[in-house]
Amino acid sequence: MSKARGFLQEFQEFAVKGNMIDLAVGVIIGAAFSKIIDSLVKDVIMPVISFILGGQVDFANQFWVLRAPANYTGPRTYDALAEAGAVILAWGNFVTILINFILLAFVVFCLVKAINSARKRVIREEAAIPPAPAEEVVLLREIRDSLKR
Repeated sequence: MSKARGFLQEFQEFAVKGNMIDLAVGVIIGAAFSKIIDSLVKDVIMPVISFILGGQVDFANQFWVLRAPANYTGPRTYDALAEAGAVILAWGNFVTILINFILLAFVVFCLVKAINSARKRVIREEAAIPPAPAEEVVLLREIRDSLKR
């Protein structure tokens, strides 16, 4: 019984210490941040690329049909072809996800760089403040001063 209790107590310490909580917060923030990046790519960057290229460019719907079903006469959209059993190379979706990843990596890099800069600034400020002398040193100085008098 005591081994199980010790195990549960150890797990509780692990979960509450902050490691697991920090990880959970990171995953939740990451999921929310992913939606922001998806919107940035879909709603901001892709329209700019479409404008620059002079047309309606939507990478998410770009694909190559490698093998269409026999006698298929339906619409040539990704969803319809996939439902009909066509073999499709969805390169546009990959390009969109790759752009999302590059943007996410860039933003994370900028955040880490800003955090490291702030840490360095705090460390420099702490180094500029001389540490308080040890209690023994203070006592020795008081004894010296009183002997001088």
